[in-house]
Amino acid sequence: MVDKVIDVLIALDIHEFKGTVREYESFSAAADAAVLRKAMKGLGTDEKKIIEITANRTNKQRQHIKEAFKQEFGRDLLKDLASELGGHFKDLVLALYHTHASFDATCLHKAMKGMGTKENVLIEILTTRSNKEIKEIREEFKKLYKHDLEKELKSETSGDFQHLLVSLCQGNRSEDVEIHEDLAKKEAEALYQAGENKIGTNEEVFNRVFCVTSHRQLRAVFAEYKKIAKKDIVKTIESEFSGDAQACYKALAMVTKYRPAYFAKQLFNSMKGAGTNEAQLTRIMATRSEIDMEQIEQAFHKMFNKKLKDYIKGDTSGDYENMLVALLH
Repeated sequence: MVDKVIDVLIALDIHEFKGTVREYESFSAAADAAVLRKAMKGLGTDEKKIIEITANRTNKQRQHIKEAFKQEFGRDLLKDLASELGGHFKDLVLALYHTHASFDATCLHKAMKGMGTKENVLIEILTTRSNKEIKEIREEFKKLYKHDLEKELKSETSGDFQHLLVSLCQGNRSEDVEIHEDLAKKEAEALYQAGENKIGTNEEVFNRVFCVTSHRQLRAVFAEYKKIAKKDIVKTIESEFSGDAQACYKALAMVTKYRPAYFAKQLFNSMKGAGTNEAQLTRIMATRSEIDMEQIEQAFHKMFNKKLKDYIKGDTSGDYENMLVALLH
């Protein structure tokens, strides 16, 4: 059912995405900094004011607020927020005051440090960010942790999955907006010969086509592939790959087809069943709220017959819930 809905969303051919958080027109960094200082000064904290300011300013405006806060009061806004707030609410607010690149770099670092690796975090970030965003993440990662992101990925992963992540972290996907039909047919045939039409899989062909081709061109490749193989590319991925490599290729396919649908599914997964994956919920809401959250909400409603806002309200509580809902407007 969900796959059919995604096909409908793809058919709409929407390429202009909008966030639910927009630039605040009457913006004054100094005025906002003063409101936040007052909200945290003395006994008690005015969480409502913190939500009101934070959820209605873009990330760029929040960076100016951080600077004004230090200029006006000689204090670090992030440290003050961290000492005044708690739990998942604190995590979300702090995420919103980091630049997107520093937050993504932090998430990647946390996913790889210590015992075990959170592969789903690596997949989510590296399959969905633009070339520019990936290059900014790499720079921030180096600045924050004095390590090279590519080297860290190599040390934490292996095999086909490692090759995919290393390719993705180069941030060199084609940005050609034209669709080349002859090339789409050629690449679709190459994928077919590399998988369905042979014993074993030529992983290098899949890696190249999926990581180098522009998303618009890749959609054309998928359409041609379906004609040749008589099945969707995702079905082939499921039969040709396993484990983390399969999960990464499936994410790439879904992001290519319609990125908001990918995030809608991840949000649904973060809240379905017993318990909530707050880290994933926070990560998506903090990073997509001013990029494509409007389309994510629409996709969520179509895919799961539920409003994202209602789903969040049913699964979270308190100031954390209030902030998540405020980001959706």
